Amino acid sequence: MHGFADRADAGRRLGARLAEDPPPDPVVLGLPRGGVPVAAEVAGVLGAPLDVLVVRKVGVPWQPELAMGAVGEEGAAVRNADVIRAAAVDEETVRAGERRERAEVEGRARRFRGGRAPVPLVGRTALLVDDGIATGATVRAACAIARARGAARVVVAVPVATPDALAGLRSGASPVADAVVCLDAPEGFMAVGMHYVDFRQTADEEVIGILDAARSATEDGREERGPDGSW
Repeated sequence: MHGFADRADAGRRLGARLAEDPPPDPVVLGLPRGGVPVAAEVAGVLGAPLDVLVVRKVGVPWQPELAMGAVGEEGAAVRNADVIRAAAVDEETVRAGERRERAEVEGRARRFRGGRAPVPLVGRTALLVDDGIATGATVRAACAIARARGAARVVVAVPVATPDALAGLRSGASPVADAVVCLDAPEGFMAVGMHYVDFRQTADEEVIGILDAARSATEDGREERGPDGSW
């Protein structure tokens, strides 16, 4: 059963939920590529700045869609020990996968931001948005990156996720995320795309266009205000 028309629809609905109890001083961070259209709608609803947080899944070599971990900016890495053990992946293979994906992370971060610096997170709420969560490895890495960059609070927000992934984010004495907002967590979850009518791949050019538009809107808003912030 499809729950969302497309990523924009999911983002508007997620933004509406977040607006009921908005996190303090948020920076909305879309996880490329599919999370960025969702995040753009959330940022619009909340009136918050939009940026990306680049993370790459490290897949099992003979089953790439199965995440044995993830890597991201700031040198962050998360491993899915259960998958590594079940798939009998040796340490050298895991490290090779991490090196390969880390190089991709660095290239994408430069490409998506056009050489611009990331939006500062120090002392702010990092609101991490994706189009859905299956294993949770990618979003765990994203949380680690946000904390490394000084975020005072980390909130994960997604339209749909597996119950197990959500439990993993919330559990323990030191949970991965300070709060998790999810619109739907079906017991029969099979794949993120099954919960969208339109789940076409998001192109790099679309991500770049969304980020450029958001930055331009922010800069235009600043120009309309005086030096002291008044209109």
